[in-house]
Amino acid sequence: MNTAYFNFLESCWQDYIASTPSARKINELLSAEGEQVINDHIAFRTWSDSAFSIDHFKKIFLEWGLVEGGEYFFPNKKVRAIHLQDPTDPSVPKVFISEILWKEFSSEFARITAKTIEQLPTDGDLLSMMQKKICWEQNSEEYETLSRESEYGSWLYAWGIRPNHFTVSINSLKKFNDILTLNAFLKEKGFSLNSSGGEVKGSAQLFLEQSSIMADKMTVYFSGTAKSIPSCYYEFAKRYQQENGILYQGFNEKSADKIFESTNAKS
Repeated sequence: MNTAYFNFLESCWQDYIASTPSARKINELLSAEGEQVINDHIAFRTWSDSAFSIDHFKKIFLEWGLVEGGEYFFPNKKVRAIHLQDPTDPSVPKVFISEILWKEFSSEFARITAKTIEQLPTDGDLLSMMQKKICWEQNSEEYETLSRESEYGSWLYAWGIRPNHFTVSINSLKKFNDILTLNAFLKEKGFSLNSSGGEVKGSAQLFLEQSSIMADKMTVYFSGTAKSIPSCYYEFAKRYQQENGILYQGFNEKSADKIFESTNAKS
């Protein structure tokens, strides 16, 4: 795998923990228990029909040697997604990219989103965009308008194109190799789990179990107005071998639909 990809992941991790202190804390707690924390996948959100749509966004990962591994649809949230993976090494962290189909929302939602997209760089340079993070005017009224229709959409407006979660590979853990054991440990330490659809999403029969904490709250300044809103969250995934003996590398739409809600401001 291209060294640039791992450098990119490290840069993303540093940006991520700056707005997700719970992730750093959980890593410290697991390390204190003798665990080595390995990342299963990283996830991004973006806009369809933009210079950073999935079709443009994925190009750099393809250049780094990843390949497309699956496509997913979330009609209730009006979101589509893909994941990319290393073609030969399942231990290489995967990338999950989702995009909001903003033209399917109300005219006001679409107007605000279109105005935001117009302020994006037109070359679709992901690395430059990651450095800029936010390059559009923001105000709390627009954030609230978007939030009433899509918390995914309002989160993207507030936080921009950046990793919205990293994921602990439960397969790599020893003491906490069972998702229920890990979840109990996290709750004992005071973390709130995403309970939408149940604390455990998926099953061994589906070859993937997932859970996540609810996103940390951080202060964002909208044209001078400070607002405490959900930032990013930490996810936990256990993968199972398929009938062919190969560890499952994909995702489950029903589970991912509920995992998205880890950034919801309203329960």
